[in-house]
Amino acid sequence: RWKTTFGVELLDGLGTAEMWHIFISNRPGAVRPGTIGMVVPGFDVRVRDDLDHDLPDGEVGMLWVRGDSRAIGYWQQMDKTKAAFRGEWYVSGDLIRRDADGYFTYCGRADELLKVGGKWLAPQEVEGCLLQHPLVKEVAVVGVEDASGLTKPQAFVVATEQRPGLAEELQAFARERLEPYKAPRSVTFLDVLPRTHLGKVDRGKLRSA
Repeated sequence: RWKTTFGVELLDGLGTAEMWHIFISNRPGAVRPGTIGMVVPGFDVRVRDDLDHDLPDGEVGMLWVRGDSRAIGYWQQMDKTKAAFRGEWYVSGDLIRRDADGYFTYCGRADELLKVGGKWLAPQEVEGCLLQHPLVKEVAVVGVEDASGLTKPQAFVVATEQRPGLAEELQAFARERLEPYKAPRSVTFLDVLPRTHLGKVDRGKLRSA
């Protein structure tokens, strides 16, 4: 929709303050929508499991990155530094997946994963799916406990227009494209998504809504 509307490619990528640079990015003429692109020259990126082992293409794991622009640690935060800075590597807490062509997909933050029906769910995967619907302008998915104390995914949607049955339509839209347990159990429509002072979606406020 972006390219159709504006006539230019959107070069999505990923960088962190700790690396002081974007280290994964799409390139002009080689954009793969839905991904954050390929490794930028000068950096090395790995996808690893909880035991620090490299994972094969197609599996979701923790992002490890190294490059000469990396910081040496966090000021006066030794425990945080030890957890994130491992030798030459920086472990960001982000979850990514690499395909066979070397393109990476961002899958969310490890600390934002939801345990639904005994399986892990990345809210960003559901959000990315719902954003493909033509009436969804913005969306955020959070885990909300039901009456039984079980966590269920709930979607908060800013729609370009609201019409009867749209909530059920969006749920069906997600079920057709994702594993059934990932589909939101409920959809709530908002005029705007709440945001923090940094401009990020305030998921805590949504969970308590």
